[in-house]
Amino acid sequence: MDKDININVKVWRQKGPKAKGIFETYHLDAISGGTSFLEMLDILNERLISEGKEPVAFDNDCREGICGMCSLYINGHPHGPDNLITTCQLHMRHFKDGETITVEPWRSAAFPVIRDLMVDRQAFDKIIQAGGYTSVNTGGVPDANAIPISKLDADEAMDAASCIGCGACVAACKNGSAMLFVSAKVSQLALLPQGKVEAKARAKAMVAKMDELGFGNCTNTQACEMECPKGVSISNIARLNRQFLVAKFSD
Repeated sequence: MDKDININVKVWRQKGPKAKGIFETYHLDAISGGTSFLEMLDILNERLISEGKEPVAFDNDCREGICGMCSLYINGHPHGPDNLITTCQLHMRHFKDGETITVEPWRSAAFPVIRDLMVDRQAFDKIIQAGGYTSVNTGGVPDANAIPISKLDADEAMDAASCIGCGACVAACKNGSAMLFVSAKVSQLALLPQGKVEAKARAKAMVAKMDELGFGNCTNTQACEMECPKGVSISNIARLNRQFLVAKFSD
């Protein structure tokens, strides 16, 4: 049975993109270890509302580790101290009684703060719009065995497609690079026959849009892979680099 713990929550509060932000600390008693991190924030907000204060703004949606909306920087780690999970899957049993938990928004020039813990991640949508799709007519949905794709390629494509676009890779990177996200989106298409037609144009367009939006350069520290809640591999970055060089020198 999960024990109750008493905690201090040190939360970043910021009223708007251009406002000056500060940390505010709140004390919470008797939080069950089985409570999820977002449920803990719900409890905090219920208390703040009952006291006539502004609740803490944070993103969330499915609360099942699928949507990637729960983008919180907790005690120096995107999505918290546990591995291969999103914030909504993190439970309070991972924290100690009396601990002070520091909660911040993603820190990246490309992800400006909207309010408190919410950031604007439209930059990822713009990168996808730049080339993360297939525009060729591939016809109707074929039979599962009609297109010969090796098991290795299919597995790698699915692994790349597991990226949920949460932005943890950007938050973890000391340069604020989006290379893991972009490479995953390029790889999930480049590995399959349907995506090979536009592979060169896609790599160039998505990298160009990433640079335009102000993301930093990749220096292969592997922090992105270590903090990715879905374990997306940096081998995808190597594939993106190859795709980009082929596209650049084949013009």
